[in-house]
Amino acid sequence: MSPSSLSPKSILERYQLILDSMSEGVYGLDNQGLATFVNPAAESITGWQSDDLIGKSIHGFHHHSHADGSHYPQCDCPIYQCLQDGVTRSKENEVFWRKDGSSFSVEYSATPIILDNKIHGAVVVFKNISERKRMEDNLKQALTENRFLKEKLQAENHYLQEEIDSAFQGEIIGQSDPVIHLKEQIALAAPTQANILVFGESGTGKELVARAIHEQSQHSKHAMVKLNCGAIPDGLVDSELFGHEKGAFTGAIQRRIGRFELAHNGTLFLDEISELPMDAQVKLLRVLQEGEFERVGGSQTIKVNVRIIAASNKNLKQAVDQGSFRMDLYYRLNVFAVNVPSLRERKSDLALLIHNFAKKACQTMSKPFKGLHMPSLKWASHYDWPGNIRELQNWVEHSAIMHQTGLFHLIPMQHIESSHEQHKQPTEKPCSLQEAETQHIKYALRYCNGKVSGKTGAAQLLGLPDSTLRSRMKKLGINNK
Repeated sequence: MSPSSLSPKSILERYQLILDSMSEGVYGLDNQGLATFVNPAAESITGWQSDDLIGKSIHGFHHHSHADGSHYPQCDCPIYQCLQDGVTRSKENEVFWRKDGSSFSVEYSATPIILDNKIHGAVVVFKNISERKRMEDNLKQALTENRFLKEKLQAENHYLQEEIDSAFQGEIIGQSDPVIHLKEQIALAAPTQANILVFGESGTGKELVARAIHEQSQHSKHAMVKLNCGAIPDGLVDSELFGHEKGAFTGAIQRRIGRFELAHNGTLFLDEISELPMDAQVKLLRVLQEGEFERVGGSQTIKVNVRIIAASNKNLKQAVDQGSFRMDLYYRLNVFAVNVPSLRERKSDLALLIHNFAKKACQTMSKPFKGLHMPSLKWASHYDWPGNIRELQNWVEHSAIMHQTGLFHLIPMQHIESSHEQHKQPTEKPCSLQEAETQHIKYALRYCNGKVSGKTGAAQLLGLPDSTLRSRMKKLGINNK
């Protein structure tokens, strides 16, 4: 039977059946915005029955506020606006309120009923999209987390690449009593969760000791992240330690992951801890006490599990007495102290160290190594090596450059004479340490043709990170032009 052969009553009944069968909620409104029809799906979705709504404004029942709970006047409602201008409205991500006081996400359309150019009412069709919105929110959250993980992975990759380029590779070499004692201290400290303070003269290998502690600890499956506190401008210390959000300050064009986040579940090695500015010391103390921080420019609290190993070639207790280092931070860091002996305290290890350094240097330079020329090492035992292991390694590499064939000769330093001459009463007044450091860096730069970074640069020759050498050059006023 065709629709044209049906009576008006039958047509209405058919349309009624269609509306009643729809899974979407349907409201019929008159030109005053009062409900004239409510289908079963609308009753089921909202909890409001037809008898509750017929002849009344649905806005006051479940469309009276926004998702954030702010007031939603009926005159601003798209449903009722369509009754004023006859324009179909649709809306996504709105809320309807149920009879029991709960709410749900909804999308709806309001279509005006127009006859003879007059608005007689409107039909509102709505749909519960709570599940879809939940899935969208989960997807957004997952995308945000993935974006964060990508940023963290990129930061870790960049950091680890720097580590590969600059890290002092090797194990603690030596059989002397001071080295044996050092290894015993490492074995005691490593399995604990205690913060460790490594102290010793410059060039003794404090980072190597920190790495040995990390590798023997429960954190060894995660990264050991390092930060040279003396090589960072004061204004960037917080950003380096805790990271920053995009736009946190001029030049912060994207979010940056700080060293604490990179070291989560691992170890953070803070070298030259005595150079940390006082305000940064306060923030570091908070992280040590509470295990949480906020990025610069951010409000989200980030919790971390990080084992701290700090190192200094200065007397931190003296720095506390002088007021340049916080006493409470000193005691937080100095739970267990490890002293790294100077090279002059372990001269019986010289031959072993030189053999190891010479072999590696020759391999790097693709030169033959058949062993050490032992008589050429005699002068080394009479020299105090103020630069310690770093100075020794650099001098061995210098000798490797000169080495061609046969046994490896350690070339004597021109300013070193015999043991007798070395212990004679000095007649010339020595220059200051700053002057000596300035001249030494200038000599290294001239030797490397002014090149600072890279495998043939002065930083590599001096055993320093590029950033540390540049910082020292700036502080000493050394112009590399």
